[in-house]
Amino acid sequence: MGRNKLQRFKENQENSNVVQDGKEIFDKIKGQWNKLQFKNEHPIVVELACGRGEFTVGLARQFPEKNFIGVDIKGARIWKGSTIAIAEQLHNVAFLRTQIQILDRFFEEGEISELWITFPDPFPRDGDEKRRLTSPRFLEMYKPLIKKDGIVHFKTDNTGLFDYTLDLVKQREDCKIVLHTYDFYASPWKDEHLGIQTKYERLFSEKGEKIKYLKFRFKPIEKDGDQK
Repeated sequence: MGRNKLQRFKENQENSNVVQDGKEIFDKIKGQWNKLQFKNEHPIVVELACGRGEFTVGLARQFPEKNFIGVDIKGARIWKGSTIAIAEQLHNVAFLRTQIQILDRFFEEGEISELWITFPDPFPRDGDEKRRLTSPRFLEMYKPLIKKDGIVHFKTDNTGLFDYTLDLVKQREDCKIVLHTYDFYASPWKDEHLGIQTKYERLFSEKGEKIKYLKFRFKPIEKDGDQK
């Protein structure tokens, strides 16, 4: 392991905006993000597989009235976003270092207002379907964590993964599509994201890849079991 990586791991342990194993807050944070981490009651927005955190930090700059949490297992990557947020005194940013497969260990039901799934690994082989962050097993995990009328955003350059996800969401009776496009930057909604891009989004766009975008929500469950 390189010296730089070791130094970054050390700084993550010291940075107050990084929640990871080995810190006391790690086992107490579920249902307590606003109380223990942000010290406010603002809506919580989560980005999965946030990498270096440029999208999480970019959103936080634009929306100080919301709290943003980037989730990734790679400590050397989230170090980048963590240090930028600290340098810019963005107190509405945090990073959770953990596997996304166990996200429900760190968020209570209804604790998340919006969920971003940005340029995840497409895992194109049929045998890897369960590893896709938009597969049924993951959607079932996200569903109770997102509050009533909460939104899920999905962006990818991969047409196969987008088709798979769009078809899956269309088939689910508990999901309602708000909008979708196969060419986000040629769509009427391109300005909604205020030009904030991930590293991969910039790379794909520069290569001429069209960015696909899907926005949907889970339908609230009525007491009699029916869905709105």
